[in-house]
Amino acid sequence: MKTRHPLLACVALAAGILAPQAGLTASPADAAIPALPPLKTQKTPEAVVAEHLDALNSCDWKRLMAQYPADAQFFAPLGQTIVGREKMAALFAQFVKPHDQGGLCGAKFTPEHTFVVGDTVSVQWVLTADYLAEPYRGSDAYITRGGLMAAIVTSFQSAQLKPKATAGAP
Repeated sequence: MKTRHPLLACVALAAGILAPQAGLTASPADAAIPALPPLKTQKTPEAVVAEHLDALNSCDWKRLMAQYPADAQFFAPLGQTIVGREKMAALFAQFVKPHDQGGLCGAKFTPEHTFVVGDTVSVQWVLTADYLAEPYRGSDAYITRGGLMAAIVTSFQSAQLKPKATAGAP
């Protein structure tokens, strides 16, 4: 079973668990994930998050994956969890694809409010893109460990993104 959203199917669960309400889909392309890059630690939790957001905004899969240890976890809405670096690689491979291929490349996450407690950085952000009719707001908790991204808890749901109307559309 495969669910496609009109705007995108931006996140993939390599385990094949589907959660259309959260914007999660499995993809045959998951099998074609490139070799994972070496890990690259950052000096502070804030630096880990800054690197993550900059890599997302740059659609740089290698930089994203250089942040995630083998036991990394991604907690999505509606109880979906992605566990492990390889499954995270599949998720972000979909995410950084060009918009016309179902990804979010071209979008920009901009922090609006940040709160740091120990090694956890909570961020309220706004997502903007030329292909969106309006900004989308959400929040993430980034749990860091040893200069890497150990886990993310996100409110992001691609089904809530509002695309601009296309020519000839009702």
